Amino acid sequence: MDSAVDIHRLHFAFTITFHYLFPQLTIGLALLIVVLKSLALWKRADLYNKAARFWGRIFALNFAMGVVTGIPMEFQFGTNWAAFSKSAGGVIGQTLAMEGVFSFFLESSFLGLFLFGEKRLGPTLHWLSAVLVFLGSWLSGYFIIVTNAWMQHPVGYEIGTTGELVLTSILELLLNPWILWQYLHNMTAAVVTGSFVMAGLGAFYLLMKQHEEYGRLFVRVGVVAGLVATLLMVFPTGDGQGRMVALHQPVTLAAMEGLFETAEGAPLALVGQPDMERLRLDNPILIPDILSFLTYRRWKAEVQGLKDFPRDVWPDNIPLLYYSYHIMVGLGTIFIAVMGLSALFLWRRRLYETRPLLWALMLAVPFPYIATTAGWMTAELGRQPWVIHGLMRTAQGASPQVSTGNALFTLLGFMGLYALLGMLFVLLVMREIARGPEAVTVEEQSSEPYGEAMRVQRGIR
Repeated sequence: MDSAVDIHRLHFAFTITFHYLFPQLTIGLALLIVVLKSLALWKRADLYNKAARFWGRIFALNFAMGVVTGIPMEFQFGTNWAAFSKSAGGVIGQTLAMEGVFSFFLESSFLGLFLFGEKRLGPTLHWLSAVLVFLGSWLSGYFIIVTNAWMQHPVGYEIGTTGELVLTSILELLLNPWILWQYLHNMTAAVVTGSFVMAGLGAFYLLMKQHEEYGRLFVRVGVVAGLVATLLMVFPTGDGQGRMVALHQPVTLAAMEGLFETAEGAPLALVGQPDMERLRLDNPILIPDILSFLTYRRWKAEVQGLKDFPRDVWPDNIPLLYYSYHIMVGLGTIFIAVMGLSALFLWRRRLYETRPLLWALMLAVPFPYIATTAGWMTAELGRQPWVIHGLMRTAQGASPQVSTGNALFTLLGFMGLYALLGMLFVLLVMREIARGPEAVTVEEQSSEPYGEAMRVQRGIR
C-alpha cells in the first residue's frame, strides 16, 4: 500500500467503519424504543416507560458519536475524493442534502423532545416523539442507501458536455431497483444489532442479579425482535440482495463465492481458501447445485466463474471479499441459532434461569457489529475496481493534488482522535449501565411521575 489512492481508500474505510458502529445501534434502538413506549401506553406500566427512558439515553450517546464521526466523512468527499465529487456531486449531492435537511433534523429535533420534553408532552405525545425519532433515523438510512445504491447501480443520469454526470430524474434516483433489498437488508441488520445489545445487557443484569425486572424485560424484547430480524436477514432481504448482485454484478458474485470456473449446477462453498495463483478454491467444503438454485431458482442453471470475465474488472482483493462475505453469512447463521434457542427457552419460561444461554446472549453482543462491518466490506470490495460501477474507476476518483504523505498524516491523526472518542464513549455507556434503568435524570426529577400522568389522562386522579 504505497500509493495515495490506497491511503485514501484506507482512510475512508477507517472513518466510515468507525462511524457506522454508532448509527447501526441508533437505527435498531429507534424501533425497539417505539416498542417499549407502545407497551407503556398499552399496559399503563411505568416499567416500560423507564426502560424506554434508559435506552433513550443510550440512543443519545450513540447519536452524538454518530454526528461527530459522520461530519468528517462529508468533508472527505472533497479532500480525498475530489475528482469523484466533481464528476458525481450533482447526483449524490441531492441525496446527501436530503439526508441532512429532512431526516437528520427530524431525528435530532424530536430526540430533544423525547429526552427533555416528557413533562410537557404527556404520555401520548411523548410516544409520538419516539415514533418520529424512529422515522427520522430510518429515513436517514434510506437516503444514505440511495447514495450507495447509485454508486452500485447508476441510474437517472446523463453525461454532460464537460464529462460530469448530470441528474436527469430524481424519481429514478430515489426508486433505483438496487435500493429495495439493500435498504431492507441493512435496516434489518441494524435491528439485529439493537436486539443483541438489548438482550445482552438484560442478560448481564440477570447474571449480576441487578435490576432483574428490567433485565427480564430487555431479554424478552431483545430475543423476540432478534429472532424475527435474524430470520428476515436470510429471507427475503439477504436472498433478494444476493439475486440483485447476480443480475447486475455477476463478477462480484463469482468472487464472493470463490467460483473460478463457470458451472451448471454451481456448488455453494461453505469453507475454502481462494488461491489466486492457481485460480482455485483450496480445501473446499461444497454443497452441489445450491448456488445455482439460490441465484436463478434452477438446480442446473449456469453461474459464470471469474475466468469468464476480463481481469481488469475483477474485484482487486478477492480473498478479502470472499472472507468478508463468508464471515457475514457464518455469523448470521450463528445469530439464528442463538436467538432461536433463546426464544424456545423463553417460550418454555426457562430462559431467565438458564445461565449458559444468558452468557451466550451477553458474549454475543460484539458479533453483530462484526457481521455488519463484514457485510459493508462485501458491498464495497465487491464494487471494485469501480467507485461508480461501470462509469468511474476508483483510481480516477481520488484527489490528484493530495500526496501519499498528506493522506497518511491525516489518517494517523484521525486514528488517534477516534481512539480517544471511542474510549470516552465506552466510559459514558458504562456509567449509564452502572446507573441502570431506575436512575432518575434531572428532567425526570422535575416531571410528574409517569403512572400519575397516565391516571390524569384517563380521568381517575
